[in-house]
Amino acid sequence: MTYRPALATASDQTTLTLGVEEEYLLLDPRTGESLPVADRVLTALSGSARDQSRQEFRHSMVEMVTPVTADLAELRAHLVALRRSVGDAAEAAGARLVAVGATPVHEPHRTVPDKPRYHAMSRRFGPVAHDPAVCGCHVHVGMPDRELAIQVCNHLRPWLPVVQAITANSPLHDGRDTGHASWRSMQLERWPSIGPTPHFESVADYDATVAELIDAGIMLDAAMVYWYARPSAAYPTVEVRVGDVCPAVDDTVLVAGLVRALVATMADDARAGVPARRIRDCLVSAAHWRAAHDGLEGDLIDLRAGVARPAWDLVGELVDTVAPALARHGDLDYVRDQLVRLRRDGNGATRQRRVMARTGDDVRAVLDHLAAETRAA
Repeated sequence: MTYRPALATASDQTTLTLGVEEEYLLLDPRTGESLPVADRVLTALSGSARDQSRQEFRHSMVEMVTPVTADLAELRAHLVALRRSVGDAAEAAGARLVAVGATPVHEPHRTVPDKPRYHAMSRRFGPVAHDPAVCGCHVHVGMPDRELAIQVCNHLRPWLPVVQAITANSPLHDGRDTGHASWRSMQLERWPSIGPTPHFESVADYDATVAELIDAGIMLDAAMVYWYARPSAAYPTVEVRVGDVCPAVDDTVLVAGLVRALVATMADDARAGVPARRIRDCLVSAAHWRAAHDGLEGDLIDLRAGVARPAWDLVGELVDTVAPALARHGDLDYVRDQLVRLRRDGNGATRQRRVMARTGDDVRAVLDHLAAETRAA
């Protein structure tokens, strides 16, 4: 994906560009197990869909990458078209495309694709590299100034658990409810370079830390910086990668709109000299665990005050905080409407659990529901 920088430099006039990466599972329509048919699916794609596809770390996963846009309606149209194209290719390969954060039933085939980097990761990290597949949603926001991008990531730390809770969409593992709204988040904690973004003083501090981690063998290269927010290793963007892949397109677009507004708001604060809150890493980690566990159905930790509060109270305060940036981008009405829907229907984890409750824990019914949401326009 080729990113272009923000459209202006004055913070009160800037429209920040957006791009989204979504990862999906390819599941057996009968058993719900992961099917290793990604090569067939990717080969069947044509035109722009093929150009916007990526091979992932599992033979049962595909990733689709939107073009860059500055408009949420255009982003939505891209996501619908990409899901339709890859969903059709999955059906032709005998699989079903499902936007879910973690393998819900079982993954019999856990070998990595035949790429030197994937084999190197397998050798270095052993069984961790062969955990069941997990799927995320990564939102890129145009930010060509790396120094500013570092400061934005510092300012994002108190708010990313709220974004994580909104996206939680992986309560199932081995066909059972884990008690966590995002089991993907729990699986990923086994990787040494995944988690909350540390506080950095500058680009030099960030680059030196990454170099030390590579020298220590914690990462193979800078692309293995998997922190929840980072200056992208490949593009002039801030990349927020804390969320599960969302089941419905409108969930993804809502998250993209909120993340762009968050980045824009935090950039304004950083430019104005507002210092980022210095929060202990252990508290940030605890807030992310609580978000992964409760999702939107319980409490989240308000890292500004160090107390647990109802999740929807913090969602409301997030929207209040970024409302000027949402209005500046023309997204305020859409985001408010989608949050009304989300509060009524629940996030992905809540919707899965409602199907489980209604059908007597019928996992196949949950996967039918997820597949339908994935393809719905």
